[in-house]
Amino acid sequence: MRIVLVEPSHPGNIGGAARAMKTMGFGDLALVRPKRFPDPQAEWRAAGATDVLRAARVFDSVDEAVADCALVAGTSARRRRIPLPVDSAADFAARVTSTGAAGSPLAVLFGREDSGLTNDELERCTRHVVIPAHPGYASLNLAMAVQVVCYELFKVQSVASEAHEQRWDRPLASAAELAGFHAHLEEVLVAIEFEDPKAPRRTMTRLKRLFGRVELDETEVAILRGVLTHVQRAMRKRR
Repeated sequence: MRIVLVEPSHPGNIGGAARAMKTMGFGDLALVRPKRFPDPQAEWRAAGATDVLRAARVFDSVDEAVADCALVAGTSARRRRIPLPVDSAADFAARVTSTGAAGSPLAVLFGREDSGLTNDELERCTRHVVIPAHPGYASLNLAMAVQVVCYELFKVQSVASEAHEQRWDRPLASAAELAGFHAHLEEVLVAIEFEDPKAPRRTMTRLKRLFGRVELDETEVAILRGVLTHVQRAMRKRR
């Protein structure tokens, strides 16, 4: 599992997140445009998890950070105009195991300390994850939020590793494969004049949400793209 911190502003939170990850057996930390990294405060907060911190990779965009991941979840405490499927941290961990996604690259995105993830970043996710908290004050420190999610995943994955069952016959499609499919689909929708790029609607947002709920595997994405390619060929022949 990969923990992705998007534009963290305080290096102490980066170190705290690294420590939280290591206590639950996770070591893949990705940072998207961190304000201060590397930094002595991050090293200090990481305590015995400096190996996780030093192995952290820095990316220029969310897309780069999750390109090889089959499942991308975004943590969010706010309702959105077009909501994506939402799980509590515990339900999300159980879902990952029950669908077989635990054996595929998985990323969980955590947003900025002051504003979280943007709508555009959340649209790149297949699910939203929330940590239930008191409605009067539901704000969690970044490292604490990482700790809760890692703990829930650790619990269910520990049980699953004992069973070691194969739950699916194909790996789930990666984020890069899904992004390619979404772009291909939008290209065809514009070509058949279902979508007008000069007056865009929220069609693609809803279609991304639809396919995200299905949790497509890499073969299914290849089949869908094959269908789109045949549509394009048929259109060229008619012209």
